[in-house]
Parts: sequence; structure tokens; C-alpha cells
Amino acid sequence: MSGNTSYELRTSDELLICNECGTQYDVTADSGKDECKICDDPRQYVPAEGQVFTTLGKLKERGHRNEWWQDKKNPKIWSVKTYPSFAIGERAELIQTPAGNILWDLITYLDQGTVDKIVSLGGLACIVISHPHYYSTWSEWSRTFQCPVFVGEPDKIWLERVDSPGADTRFLTETYTDILPGSGATAILAGGHFPGSLLLHWEKTLFIADTIFTSPSATNPVPGKEGVISFTFFWSIPNRIPLHPDDIVKIWRMVKKLDFDTCMGAFKGQDVYTQPNEASRGTGGVKGRLLESCKIYIRAMGWTSHALLEETL
Repeated sequence: MSGNTSYELRTSDELLICNECGTQYDVTADSGKDECKICDDPRQYVPAEGQVFTTLGKLKERGHRNEWWQDKKNPKIWSVKTYPSFAIGERAELIQTPAGNILWDLITYLDQGTVDKIVSLGGLACIVISHPHYYSTWSEWSRTFQCPVFVGEPDKIWLERVDSPGADTRFLTETYTDILPGSGATAILAGGHFPGSLLLHWEKTLFIADTIFTSPSATNPVPGKEGVISFTFFWSIPNRIPLHPDDIVKIWRMVKKLDFDTCMGAFKGQDVYTQPNEASRGTGGVKGRLLESCKIYIRAMGWTSHALLEETL
């Protein structure tokens, strides 16, 4: 666990936050703001009613809270999500490792109750954020927990509040990074959705955020039926723009060498486990279903010949 479990909540409750994606800007309502660079990008969207901004202070006044739950398979993994749901509605996962706690991905809302819960779990040694849609209030989290925040170097242009005193960012440039020595956790610079999109591998779990997107059929009781997809790949999820097969095969080859039987997606309910009934049917478990999904996906896009179709476990 982290050696430092004495934290002071350090939030800027008056700074503007995009209501649609949760990104915090170094601007107050007095200065005004009418656009969000994350939402203007075609991987996200501007809502029909136009860009709306809020603040952490207003979210606290409205009674938002963060709720926690433990993974049913691995009790060292905790998920946290904001209710009522805010912005994109993703979750973050706290991973309890022998070298300290790692927070994978981020949510915008941070309050004293969240600090107290994390203290009870052993604090934070570092934060790893998969891609810019979840950068949110990264500087508030870094300052509060006095820990570094890791992001993919190609995506650093999307960070806001980079000059916040006490905030610490680290940029990943290698394909594989031992993110916290002694933890057994490896960050993978996978690209795809964003050039710097990340995955995280720890023990036999692959944390995929939406670098690899979870299909609803992935969690059905009899997974891996022939022709049934478990995972998909998008350049833009809300705008339904698929990822090119060249990017997909790169991602597959990065994870092919890893040992995993679980994938944890960006949202609650996207925990995909290898089921006991898969062995007799030869699905290859979650990893095999991932490869099969890659092939189903690009065939559906009209590709009949591609290196990905020749890949094996």
C-alpha cells in the first residue's frame, strides 16, 4: 500500500467543468467559456442543446456522490462511479497491489468522502488514465493524493490545467511500462481510439477502458458462440466511426503475449470473465473471444484479406 495515507482534499470548486465530458478548465464563470476542445473533436460530440458548463462546487450542492464496489472475482479490485451519473458516466478502478494502490482511469467528481474511502483502502501511489475523455479533473486528484498521473505521451496536448501547483504528470512513450515497480502492473501504449490510448495489465486482468470496447454479448451466460462478437473497436464511439484494421491488429499483437482471463471495460457492467463452460467449447476464454471479435469486426467492414485474419492465439 501507499506509504502516505494522510491527504487533504484540494479542489478548485469554482473552475468550469464541461457537463458533457467532465473536463475541468482553468477558467471561472466570471471569465466565461462557450466551447470544450474535447467535445469539439469528432471522437466526442457537442450536445444538441449546446455546450454547458458546471463546477465541482455545483456538483456537490446537487448531491452527487461516488459509490464503490468490489470485483466479484478479485477482491483487490475496486470500482468507483459517480451518482447521479455525470458526463460520460465512466468508472475508475482502484487496484490494490503489493507496491501501492493504482487508480486506473478517472472520474470528475472528487469530495471528502472519496478521499476518506481511498485512505481506508491504503491511499494512492499513482493514477493511470486511458485517454483524454477521462482526463477530467486529473490535477485535483494528483494534488489531493500527492501522486503522479500517467498518460500516453501522444495525447498530452489534450491535458488542461498543466500548470496547477502540486500536480504531477508523467508521459508514457514505451509500448510496455512497468508502471509501479513491484506492483506487477504494466501500462500498454496501444493507440487506436487516440494515438496515446492505454491499456493496463495486472495479474490476469486486462483493463481496457474503451481502447477495446465491450459488446453487450460479452457478458452473456454462454459466451463465445460462433459468430457472436464480444468486443469492438472504435475511433469514435458516440459517432460510430470504426477503427481501421491496421490499428486493431497492432492492439491485438500488443496484448497477444499477455496472460489474461478477464477484461474490465470503461463502464459498470463491463466485467468480462472467462466462464467455466468455455473450456469444453474451445473458445480460448476471454483472450480467444477477443481475437475472434477482431476478425468478426473487420469482416463486417468488408475486409476479406488482412493480416489480422491470419492471427492465432
